[in-house]
Amino acid sequence: MPLDPALEPLLQQVNAMPPMSAGTPQQAREAFAQLTALAGAFAPPPEVASVSDLEVDGGAGKLPARLYLPAGAELPVPTLVFFHGGGFTIGDVASYDGQCRIICAGAGVAVLSVEYRLGPESKFPAAADDAIAATRWALDHADELGGDPAAIGVGGDSAGGNLAAVAAQAHRDASPPIKGQILIYPVTDFTAEHPSLERNGEGFFLTRDDMEWFRDNYIADAVDEADPKASPRLGDLTGLPPAVVVTAELDPLLDDGEAYADALEEAGVPVVRTRFDSLIHGFLALGAVSATASSAVDSVCSDLRNLLG
Repeated sequence: MPLDPALEPLLQQVNAMPPMSAGTPQQAREAFAQLTALAGAFAPPPEVASVSDLEVDGGAGKLPARLYLPAGAELPVPTLVFFHGGGFTIGDVASYDGQCRIICAGAGVAVLSVEYRLGPESKFPAAADDAIAATRWALDHADELGGDPAAIGVGGDSAGGNLAAVAAQAHRDASPPIKGQILIYPVTDFTAEHPSLERNGEGFFLTRDDMEWFRDNYIADAVDEADPKASPRLGDLTGLPPAVVVTAELDPLLDDGEAYADALEEAGVPVVRTRFDSLIHGFLALGAVSATASSAVDSVCSDLRNLLG
């Protein structure tokens, strides 16, 4: 299907900007913050009961995190440990505040948003180690967070979907167990060359050049691309918790996410998979711009509620 027409004006603005890969990581972080502010300017985020900043365990020390509790819910509530996107290079708790509020309010779950170490300052496996450690911390401290220890999930979008998948694999035998994983347009295999990377690699926000730049910022040695902590599709997928896998038709990562859903199903993991036509990478932040994106966000939140409920 063609691009949702409601997204065309926004994409025109984005495509007129210098590509993220043309500058330094710090410049890309500043540009991404501007983009998230632009998307958030169309409508205020939904109300939640409370937002609090805290620290959680990481792979090499404490990490900043932010906890969102849903309005009108009786504690304890299902809790999602969330890892933001940004190609392992950009993004943080602040830039994902709006999206985490949307998930919290829409799904009626607590959201623990984790700010992991970024490349190129911290190369692989820093982010993966942070995700694994932060997930363990959340499992151990669910009661303190207002969460239900029997209903803790992991999730994220893009690079964060990768980290959530890695954390789910690392903790497949955890006690308490992870109840589910939600992977939103994830990158799951750095060794693969999928057709959608070429087909959707220009003009739809995330580009092929951006993906190569992000990979180089994260992966120091090509041999690490085949490590399951970098490419979870290459790991052991048996015995993993149920998954929701979300993809977008016009996303360079479309085939990557669908290949991971295929692999999970082949390993016997229950999977709810949804591809949203006419939408692009990052649509979770675009519900105020596009009715199609808004409907997709509602569907994602419903699937998350069912996953952890």
